[in-house]
Amino acid sequence: MSTFEQIANNSKKSALLLLLLSVVFFIGLGNVHLFDWDEINFAESAREMIASGDYLRVQINFEPFWEKPPFFLWLQVGSMKLFGVNEFAARFPNAVFGFVYLISLYFIGKKHFSGKFGLLWSLVFYATLLPHIYFKSGIIDPIFNYFIFLSIYFMVNVISGNSKNKGRYALASGAISGLSVLTKGPVGFLLLALTLLIYLTAKKFKPFPKLKYIGLFFLGLLSVLLSWLSIEIINNGFTIIEKFIAYQTELFSSNVAGHEQPFYYHFVVVFLGCFPISILALPALLKRRWDTPLNLNTWMLCLFWGVLILFSIVTTKIIHYSSMTWVPLSFVAALVLYKASKGEYEFQKSLRFLFLSVGIAIGLAITAIPLILMNKEWLLSITENKYAYDSIDQTIPWSGYEITAGILFVLGTAVSFVFLKKNSITSLIASITTTTTLVLLCIQLLILPKVEKITQGTAVTFYKELQGENCYVECYGFKSYAHYFYFQQPYGLAPEQKTTNWLVNGEIDKPVYLITKSDNNEVEQWPQFTRIMEKGGFRMYKRQIESE
Repeated sequence: MSTFEQIANNSKKSALLLLLLSVVFFIGLGNVHLFDWDEINFAESAREMIASGDYLRVQINFEPFWEKPPFFLWLQVGSMKLFGVNEFAARFPNAVFGFVYLISLYFIGKKHFSGKFGLLWSLVFYATLLPHIYFKSGIIDPIFNYFIFLSIYFMVNVISGNSKNKGRYALASGAISGLSVLTKGPVGFLLLALTLLIYLTAKKFKPFPKLKYIGLFFLGLLSVLLSWLSIEIINNGFTIIEKFIAYQTELFSSNVAGHEQPFYYHFVVVFLGCFPISILALPALLKRRWDTPLNLNTWMLCLFWGVLILFSIVTTKIIHYSSMTWVPLSFVAALVLYKASKGEYEFQKSLRFLFLSVGIAIGLAITAIPLILMNKEWLLSITENKYAYDSIDQTIPWSGYEITAGILFVLGTAVSFVFLKKNSITSLIASITTTTTLVLLCIQLLILPKVEKITQGTAVTFYKELQGENCYVECYGFKSYAHYFYFQQPYGLAPEQKTTNWLVNGEIDKPVYLITKSDNNEVEQWPQFTRIMEKGGFRMYKRQIESE
């Protein structure tokens, strides 16, 4: 028995290994400012819960924010109570759930296959680019997706299992589905229902869940939802339900916030962003079909293709909309590797070279990013937009070591290719795990801080400098949440004091700072405002009160 199998078959050793790997998720969580929009949006809503003392309603600028329910924000509130209102606290819940994912995948895999399969599943998920990155972020989706996956897993046990505890699984599936809805909205239940519908259709609705299990599922679902929703409805009526439905309809039917992309957008995102599992899973995605306990392979394929096609149809397309495909994709990749390790499958030459070529292409792209940004003069020569020009034309101290990340990725891909060619699965897993860990740490610590300075650093620094000053701060001509969070917008402003029109033309009682992008000249025509700074693609203006 190999060392890998010895660890895999020992739950304590496997848990310790996964815990040690999970420490990587916490490294550097606070070394970069939160990014507009999503990260700052959610962190600001959590901060406003603390500032206002209203923990039931989601707010932005202390006004109702109907797009998201509160569960993820409650986690951020708890984190901010521990670590303060900062970047580390905002990202901490997802880092914790990074370990929750790994340990869950291990034990589910071990229960239905073997310890070896469970550890393979955890490690390939850990070694995949996008999931690893998202556990270091402050967005909702990692936790939202976990609840969807878990609710589907419990439903699998109801439909495909032989357990006498199907009633408990149905109740648990409903309760966890309720948590998914409480985390991001009705799409949490929708993805469970879609996966179930696809599976039952494929199986010609045999077996169909018994009525009592359907009842128990909805009992669990409604128990969780009504624990919060009933209080909200009592206090504020059915407005929140109406707003949720309107927003979800808008997401599906129109281009929200400029996020319109071609139909194949998510196919490209998953193929490149989920390297290496996007390549390793191809045999089972496109051709191979293996019998698995509980028909898990079929369930995971239903989930994968259902989500990918659904969000390809949806007009609004953002990278993390297809993130629910990542867990089933990792399962399929782990299954292929598991079969290969047992001699039941051999990777074809074409797939091995696809692995090598895609990996090298990604590595070269990672290398090119700092090289392009270091070559500021060339980049400026082809940049026409003034805001982009001014953002790039900053003095950023590049050391040259930033290209290390891309070089490591190319070398790691080459080493992994050798192990893939030899069908040495344990060594392959060790190689891709090490490569992903080192490369993403290099990106996070060496490249990301400089990219953040180019894109938003000047504005965020300005907002932070205004903290504690008795003034108003607002951005003009572009959407942002950064000024709320980093200026720490105070609670208790009158409604008119939060409107741009009043800040520009009203009888103000304290100074107003207005921030625009440098390609917006409108404020230049307003005599009541004086430009006090222009830097890094932003212009800062100040309006004094009349007595001054």
